[in-house]
Amino acid sequence: MSGTRLRTLSVLTVITLIGGFALAAFYAPMDADQGFIQKIFYLHVPMAIVALVGFVLGGIFAIAQLRTGDSKWDLRSYVAIHISVILGVGVLLTGAIWAKASWGHWWVWDEPTLVSFLIVFLLYATYTPLRFSIEDREKQARYASVFAITAGAFVPLNFAAVRAATATVHPRTFDRAGNLPGHMATAFLVCIVGMAFLYWFLFEYEIAHKTTVARLRSLKRKLADDDGARARRSAAPELQVP
Repeated sequence: MSGTRLRTLSVLTVITLIGGFALAAFYAPMDADQGFIQKIFYLHVPMAIVALVGFVLGGIFAIAQLRTGDSKWDLRSYVAIHISVILGVGVLLTGAIWAKASWGHWWVWDEPTLVSFLIVFLLYATYTPLRFSIEDREKQARYASVFAITAGAFVPLNFAAVRAATATVHPRTFDRAGNLPGHMATAFLVCIVGMAFLYWFLFEYEIAHKTTVARLRSLKRKLADDDGARARRSAAPELQVP
């Protein structure tokens, strides 16, 4: 079942991403001011949106972990945040490329949107070191869940504060006064769907991988007649497998 789902997700991801980027390159109109470099918008913005949603999703999974104490929710929270951090690196890199080509600067420190995303990224960059610093698995899961919930609540509050601020340089994607034209909106929405499928695929793949590794370790301990063997120290959650 897991293999079939992963294959299906991989196909959907490839189709939607290729379709979205093709629409962005050949269907969406060229920006009059920025030219072709503006096409990076269809990668940069969907990646940022999906990354932020993934951070919030990690907080939701963390709530389930605190309520149930089940290690599977801790794993889901960890993976959701892990993938969003990776996407966050992509957001910062593509944003810097776009900024250099459009504004002549790799970074603009007085722009609320840019700085706020960097703050969120740096906040979540401390998540894995926090987990790794705690050896006790129960405490690790509990403290990591509290972190994920608190940081996850900060994301929408931070986004709302930025929307209320006056942007100086960065464009507003969903501003009422500047809605995307029809062709651009179509390409943009397909790219968002494709990026969401990519996140979903990476999420399912990492969950499947870590679950398989946990089962293999459990089997090795049983075969070695050493159920009390100490687990390898890691920031990743340790699943409770039969």
